[in-house]
Amino acid sequence: MAFGRFERTPGQTPMSEINVTPLVDVMMVLLVIFILTAPLLGSALKLDLPQAQGASASAAAQAVRLSVDAQGQVFLDDQPMALDALAQALKSRAAQAIAAGQAELPEVQLQADTQVPYGRVVEVMDLAQLAGLNRMGFVTQRKPDTPKP
Repeated sequence: MAFGRFERTPGQTPMSEINVTPLVDVMMVLLVIFILTAPLLGSALKLDLPQAQGASASAAAQAVRLSVDAQGQVFLDDQPMALDALAQALKSRAAQAIAAGQAELPEVQLQADTQVPYGRVVEVMDLAQLAGLNRMGFVTQRKPDTPKP
């Protein structure tokens, strides 16, 4: 019987380096997910708002009523005014409120006809803001209730 020697092949050696390619792939996917979702998380507001069936606004104690008709004529408390006179009247109203020691300046309630150009409404709003009356409300008509089908 002949005894022969078989050549021995070296066994598997342990791997001494880490393959980082899968790790980089996973990290890139996570980075993209965080980049896309971060702005959405910051802008989400959770509010519990009251519910109303078209509640009407209460009249402010001291409100300045401005109206603009279809022809663009401006009215202050139902009195027609030119824009120059309106600016002076609004400044005097603001000064009166400050002199009276009111905590807040009066609110401007703006009524504008649907046919009035937007630029005219902005002119009136600008005059009120230049006078220091920054609280502004837009007066509208309530839509009639429509029956539910």
